[in-house]
Amino acid sequence: MAQSPEAMAAAMVANMPEKTGKSLPQWLKIARASKLQKHGELVKFLKAEHGMTHGYANLVAHELKNAGASDAGDPVDAQYAGAKADLRPIYDAILKAVTKFGTDVEVAPKKAYVSLRRTKQFALVQPSTRTRVDVGLNLKGEPTTDRLEVSGSFSSMVTHRVRLEKKADVDKQLIGWLREAYERA
Repeated sequence: MAQSPEAMAAAMVANMPEKTGKSLPQWLKIARASKLQKHGELVKFLKAEHGMTHGYANLVAHELKNAGASDAGDPVDAQYAGAKADLRPIYDAILKAVTKFGTDVEVAPKKAYVSLRRTKQFALVQPSTRTRVDVGLNLKGEPTTDRLEVSGSFSSMVTHRVRLEKKADVDKQLIGWLREAYERA
């Protein structure tokens, strides 16, 4: 079965530390520091100066553009700016809990969400509306409840979704689901 371009890119990002020696955020920092603006120039630079394969160099160049290029700053800050600023404490509470699971937790910010990975993505955190953060979880086979929903159209990269509206929603139950997803990854 053919994978979507998004799924293929996610797999490449997950494998990047093993294949290239650095994570995507580390490569983005290097790419920004190069101050190269054109896609082709950046790909050529990463291949020539850092020994990256064309596929990985191309991915870094695309991700840099999607993250807002050179001066966009932290993608998480951009996600929780403006009308969504009141949601940042929810994200911060999730991150605080998840980073206690182990030193192998990788936090990989994207333009619209943050991917949480171990050997593969186990969860994602997305400020979906002005009043709600959605947490996507990879819990294949886990039965749904009123709170632990099937992911549906939210994201094809996860199996379940939990909707959060306040920091107190980051409770023992949610952290338990996050830990279970982490342990399965």
